[in-house]
Amino acid sequence: MPAAVVGSIALVLSSAPAEAFDAAEERMPRPALADGRHVFAARTGPSVPLVRALPAMNAAPATYTVKRGDTVSAIAARHGLRTADVLAINGLTWRSVIYPGQVLRLSAARAAAPAPATPSAATGTYTVKGGDTVSAIAQRHGISVQAVLSANRLGWSSIIYPGQKLRIPGRAVPAAATKPAAPAPAPATTSYVVRAGDTVTAIAQRHGVGVNAVLTANKLSAASIIYPGQKLAIPAKASAAVSAPAAATGLDAPQTENARLIIRIGRELGVPDRGIAIALGTAMQESWIRNLDWGDRDSLGLFQQRPSTGWGTADQVRDRVRSIKAFYGGPGDPNGTRTRGLLDIPDWQSMSFAQAAQAVQVSAYPDRYARWEKPAYAWLAALG
Repeated sequence: MPAAVVGSIALVLSSAPAEAFDAAEERMPRPALADGRHVFAARTGPSVPLVRALPAMNAAPATYTVKRGDTVSAIAARHGLRTADVLAINGLTWRSVIYPGQVLRLSAARAAAPAPATPSAATGTYTVKGGDTVSAIAQRHGISVQAVLSANRLGWSSIIYPGQKLRIPGRAVPAAATKPAAPAPAPATTSYVVRAGDTVTAIAQRHGVGVNAVLTANKLSAASIIYPGQKLAIPAKASAAVSAPAAATGLDAPQTENARLIIRIGRELGVPDRGIAIALGTAMQESWIRNLDWGDRDSLGLFQQRPSTGWGTADQVRDRVRSIKAFYGGPGDPNGTRTRGLLDIPDWQSMSFAQAAQAVQVSAYPDRYARWEKPAYAWLAALG
């Protein structure tokens, strides 16, 4: 599902109000929101400007630490505040999701009113094509990304789509007339000699860089094989500017690393993009794409697999590579026939996103996987 996005691709969550989610209760009943839906996931993303100062009511504390089951509206009501004010002060929106342990601010100084926008000299339109991003469109017309976002009332987490018409503010400058930016200097590299048992993922983690960075620096692909004695170039740690596209997905560094590993192993196993997207969405629903060492009963790891139901020992289900391969299943399933992975499900490709995930996970809440379908394809496009 190609989708053009801001910079890279941004995480889009449910429009329901935020609720703190604890993955350990994945299979336990939860109270429904007013519209009957639930929201369960951690989300990070760009902040929104503070639009209203928090009124001084009921001597609310300066901060509040989110507990399991909390919602922003409940926290606001508990301290005599308005939900909209708490959202604004913390840079959240009605789509944001809070999580246990998160610290929310309950007071803030009044923000200065934004200066009125200067009217643009001219405005044109542009029809989005497959593969477009807002940053590429802005560069093509010689204007800033923020100008395009503001003109179309978009945010950094918005998704654009082919056929959508965007307003292009100001006097558009043809791309050919703009002076190309000087290429960024190549980052410094070091070298590493591969040892028996090494993987690109482990090497990248050891040096604090991304897997894709190591692959690119050595002209390797996700399907490449490394061997003992091979010398690999290890690029310098990415700067904030280099890592910005990954940040635009709404995933933090550990989530991004785990998502890339899910994608890489899927590619190595020949799993179609739809299967990889299902794995990404399942991991977000089960663990926020984090390799958890806790969960409901004995559930552990990225997919909250349970040793007691045959997924392996506790150490095995927390081995990310092994757990990902077990989720995909198929001929390379490390569990053999003890468990059933996605590729072992008859006609899984004809099932809906949620049905296919549920066929592997057998969750008490099968419909919750559906919310991650669009974000999963966005992560795959941005990171894969």
